[in-house]
Amino acid sequence: MKRVLIVKVTSLGDIVEALPVVADVQRAFPGVKVDWAADEAFADIVHWNAGVDRVLCAPLRRFKKARSWSDLKAIWASIAELRAYRYDAIVDIHGVYKSAIIAFLARGRRRFGYLSQDLGERGAAFAYNGRFGPRPQCDAWHGMRISTGEALGYTVDTPPDFQMRVPRDGTALPAPEAPTALLFHATSKDEKKWPVEHWGELGNALIARGLRIELPWGNDNEHATALEIAALIPGATVLPRLTVSQVAQRIEDCALVVGTDTGFVHLAHALIKPTVMVFVATDAEHCGVRAPNRSISIGDGHRVPSVQAAIDAVDRVYPARDGGASTPASRVHAA
Repeated sequence: MKRVLIVKVTSLGDIVEALPVVADVQRAFPGVKVDWAADEAFADIVHWNAGVDRVLCAPLRRFKKARSWSDLKAIWASIAELRAYRYDAIVDIHGVYKSAIIAFLARGRRRFGYLSQDLGERGAAFAYNGRFGPRPQCDAWHGMRISTGEALGYTVDTPPDFQMRVPRDGTALPAPEAPTALLFHATSKDEKKWPVEHWGELGNALIARGLRIELPWGNDNEHATALEIAALIPGATVLPRLTVSQVAQRIEDCALVVGTDTGFVHLAHALIKPTVMVFVATDAEHCGVRAPNRSISIGDGHRVPSVQAAIDAVDRVYPARDGGASTPASRVHAA
């Protein structure tokens, strides 16, 4: 086995959680080169994995929205790059039309994908001449590792190794002066959001544990919500709008991350930070994060988790430190 292509195109959290397949493949086949095909919007995340040789990307999402000529040309150019090598195996762990097309266009003997009933879009089946076994009874992230192992003939028997190396490119915010909790309140769908009042109550409980509170955001609506939450938490800081790289650097510099079912919370888990993920309308068992004494998911996807459940989860991943609470500042900072 000399070169393998992994196809996982979107989204941020899914790609982050799929990254351990790289270490798995390289553990099974020392010296193998692993390439990865992803949407351009998430290519940086894959670049941060130390084991990936080439990141093959195209502006698929942007072209779908804007239909621009320049994006179409970029997609055509990416096809030439995709076909520059012949692969011993192409493994599509995404399972929709766009990932299947990438797998089909790549040059290789074997193209592996899910069984029809496990595909995100059943028509994607045209691309494969090899199939994984039935979807295993486990979370989605471990399932991707098992499926890749089935395709390539090895067994997964180690904890996930994300091999994440976030570049320090000089754009990071100044390091916090005290232990800091990042609260990722924003998410892609309204039904996945935790109530503002819950964030306020949790933030005050974290301040009592000696933590500063910072609130990231990515658009105007999220900024407004961040200000609303900060108004409930004395001394909370609403961060300026950050790039993905800057958010990753801030995660590395913080002490604790609490957030909803969103990609940056998965990134915190991959960066080995104490992490609590709050599930309101999605399935924590299938899509959550978990690592002993470090990452935990709460919520069953049917009801809003209580603040006390979040506090209890924080106590499991970030136990109260000696020294008591710090005195919170008396005003809200907004950038």
